[in-house]
Amino acid sequence: MMDENEHSLLSHIPPSSLRMKLVRPTIKMLHDHKWQIDKLNPTHDLVICLSGGGRYFLGDVAEPVTLRAGDAMLIPASTRFRGTHSGDAGQFVGIAQHFTLQLFESDDLLSKMQLLPVVRLSTWPVLGPLVQYFRDTAPHGRTTLAQHHQFMVFLLAYLEEAFVDWKSEDETPGAQDQLSVQIMRVAARLSADLMGGEAFDVLSEVPYNPDYFRRAFKDRMGLTPHKFRELKRMEFAASRLGLGVSVKAVAAEVGFGDPYFFSRMFKRYLGASPSSYKPGGERGGNRVEKKLPQK
Repeated sequence: MMDENEHSLLSHIPPSSLRMKLVRPTIKMLHDHKWQIDKLNPTHDLVICLSGGGRYFLGDVAEPVTLRAGDAMLIPASTRFRGTHSGDAGQFVGIAQHFTLQLFESDDLLSKMQLLPVVRLSTWPVLGPLVQYFRDTAPHGRTTLAQHHQFMVFLLAYLEEAFVDWKSEDETPGAQDQLSVQIMRVAARLSADLMGGEAFDVLSEVPYNPDYFRRAFKDRMGLTPHKFRELKRMEFAASRLGLGVSVKAVAAEVGFGDPYFFSRMFKRYLGASPSSYKPGGERGGNRVEKKLPQK
C-alpha cells in the first residue's frame, strides 16, 4: 500500500512554483479577557493558538469558531473578522502572521482551495515548541529568512489538515485561474493513481484542447503529464527500495516487467541506480544529484 504521505495534497507541487511572502512582522498575541477586534486585512492571516483561547466570527458566518492550543485558523484576505477572548481562565497566547502565497508566480494558491477555517494540527507535539520559538524570536519591525522558512512549515501543516478540495471552475474568477486548478487536479490524480490508466486518459477529461493542456502543464510543472507520472513512480520506487524491498519486486510494483529497463528509467529520473537507494547502499558515501529528464 502506498504511503499516504507520498501523495498528499502538496507532494505534487514543485517547490519552485510556490512563492511566499510575509507582508508584516509577526503579531505576538497576548490577550486578556477584555480583548476584542473587528478588522479586515488585505492579505491572508494565519492564527495559531499556543495557550488559552479565542472566539472568532469570520465573514458573514453566524456561528463563531473557537481556537484552543494546537489550533490553526486561516482568515482569508479581505475577510472581515471579529474576535474576543474565549472566556476561559488565562490569557489568549499565540501568533498571527500576514502573508501571501503565489502559485506559478501570479496565482493566489489559497483562492483555488476549499479549506476548513480552523483545524487541529495533528503534529502539534512537534510543531508546538517550534511555534513557541518562532514567537519568542520574532524581531520587532522586520522579518527574517529563518522566519520565512519556519512559517512555511506551519502553513503547510495547516493546509494538509484543512484542504477539502480544489475549487470548481465556476468558483474561480478567470481563465488562467481555472487552468491552474485543472493542472493541480491532474497532477494530484497522476500522483495518487500511479498504476491507473495512461496520462492520456486523465487528459481526455479536462475541458481543454489536449495539446494546449500538455503545453500548459509542462510550462507550470516542468514536465509533460506522462513524464510527471513517471517521476512520481520513481519517487515511490525509491521509498520502497529504502524499506528494503528488492529491485525486482519494486519494478513489478510500479509496472515494469523488466527490472533492467526499470533500473535504466530509475537512474534517468533520479540520477542514481536503484541499488544505491537500498539500505546499506552507496548513497551515503557518494553525492547523488537528482536529474530530471530533458524537457
